Amino acid sequence: MGTYMDVVTILTSPETGGLSAAHLATVRAALDALGGETAKPKWLDEGIAADIPVTALDLDQAGAAARHALGDAPFDVVAQSAEGRRKGLLIADMDSTIVTSETLDDLAAHAGLKDKIAAITARAMNGELDFEEALRERVGMLVGLPLRALEETYAETTLTPGAETAVRTMAAHGAHCLLVSGGFTFFTEKVTQACGFHGAVANRLEITDGKMTGQVLSPIVDKTTKLETLTAEATRLGLPMASCAAIGDGANDLPMLMAAGLGVAFHAKPVVAAQARVQVNHGDLTALLYIQGYRRAEFA
Repeated sequence: MGTYMDVVTILTSPETGGLSAAHLATVRAALDALGGETAKPKWLDEGIAADIPVTALDLDQAGAAARHALGDAPFDVVAQSAEGRRKGLLIADMDSTIVTSETLDDLAAHAGLKDKIAAITARAMNGELDFEEALRERVGMLVGLPLRALEETYAETTLTPGAETAVRTMAAHGAHCLLVSGGFTFFTEKVTQACGFHGAVANRLEITDGKMTGQVLSPIVDKTTKLETLTAEATRLGLPMASCAAIGDGANDLPMLMAAGLGVAFHAKPVVAAQARVQVNHGDLTALLYIQGYRRAEFA
């Protein structure tokens, strides 16, 4: 038996489970058939996530073989080096990642404009529109909306399953966790507290006399800001990019996902899923932990 330098992680939604020893045996056989050398799988969480140690295969080759072997089964597959899996920095997107919805779209519902604004959001998140222009256009439609609408929107906002567990577990193991959002500080301040992030970077709405003016204060937090925050924080912490993780779903997350050692496209828009090396399409946010080799018993 060789030294197992790489690992293929198979995981699924904790809600549904269904990952079996037979699935792992199927993947192992596929990896061995390609000339890989595998070791006995290790459960991270029985029925939900497991690691298969492997050597002598290219990572992309190993990942593709595992996915092909599993067919249409609702599992996510991540092939990576076994060394340095646990990351010291996490940069996370908020809307449709840490929370289940797009908070600006939900806010627009209070002005009777949800469908109109959501259509623009969808195009912006898929990279079809300039982010800043689309943001200013949407906020401009909400002029006069009272602060109460923001409060009611947050009251209706739901954390994505596994969000708090993922952040608090990484933080408990020494990682610095930041929320970096093209959304608004009104929401990020609350989500930061709810999940245990160390801080947040987001856009600032102009509010005068308890009402939105329809303006977003400069500078705008966009894809460049997200990437710059990742690189600046990594430098500050003395971490190489390989030791950093980023997670998001939209086009403005792509540069940071591509730069981070672990860039996770989470239930992502097609343009993002097509380019990110790691995709989570079935699991919840605890996937971020399983990918880093955390066992269920280590969760915060």
